[in-house]
Amino acid sequence: MNAPSKPADPGALLDAGRREHFTDAGYYAHAYRARTDDIAYYVQVAREHGEALLEYGVGDGRIAIPLAQAGHRVTGIDLSAPMLDALRRKLKAETREVRERVTLRAGDMTEVALRKQFNLIICPFNTFLHLYDRASAEAFLARVRRHLAPGGRFVFDVSVPAPEDLARDPGRAYKVPPFRHPTAGCVVKYEEYFAYEHVSQILYVDFVFTSRDDPSRKWKTRLAQRMYFPQELEALLHYNGFAVMGIEGDFSGGPLTGASDTMIWHVERRVKTGNGARDE
Repeated sequence: MNAPSKPADPGALLDAGRREHFTDAGYYAHAYRARTDDIAYYVQVAREHGEALLEYGVGDGRIAIPLAQAGHRVTGIDLSAPMLDALRRKLKAETREVRERVTLRAGDMTEVALRKQFNLIICPFNTFLHLYDRASAEAFLARVRRHLAPGGRFVFDVSVPAPEDLARDPGRAYKVPPFRHPTAGCVVKYEEYFAYEHVSQILYVDFVFTSRDDPSRKWKTRLAQRMYFPQELEALLHYNGFAVMGIEGDFSGGPLTGASDTMIWHVERRVKTGNGARDE
């Protein structure tokens, strides 16, 4: 298996990169089952900023269901039908009170328009990194502004681009120990291939699975993420009408440092006055 292949149409690769990793909800849940620190973090953020909130990239409800269990009303938006189906199945196991607190909308987060505003909007776990160019990022931030109530808070987390990670050899396989694939039902060998395009700042990843007992049974999924550097992201937020209220470098509330692999942004809307923009 070579480095992530690039079809003649770059848009096709990007579309695959934002969809394929989320088509197998069973594997997704298995892969991120140990990721819980962000759940506790967003539950605490919701506790501080109000009962009702909007979550972009709601996925299979990994964060939304704990929020609903904690008493919050969650409106969730996601592009992936398989992930939303998985969330609906999970909700069937919850109490009626929890089920009634969750409202789902399928669609592109740059396009879905809701006729309400929220005191809190969240966009967890690198969902923002599927905004591959300035136009899509600005379209999304315009939606956030429209859906964010005056004085409300927008909170999102993204990976910190690390030069050593972006310089990986595209032809090198990064392997992990074999495991039983929850959907395929067999033990698989697992490899990851990384290819970073410096001009577009997009990191392409191929996840390659091979049955240990039947090597001819082999498949892959793709992921594409746009890498945003901290100063670039701050400027993008500023010029799209947001004021940065704080940046944290981990889900314990620590500062963003050179050792951080995550950055968590807390921003609010800016309002225009006759003298320009000011923070609300």
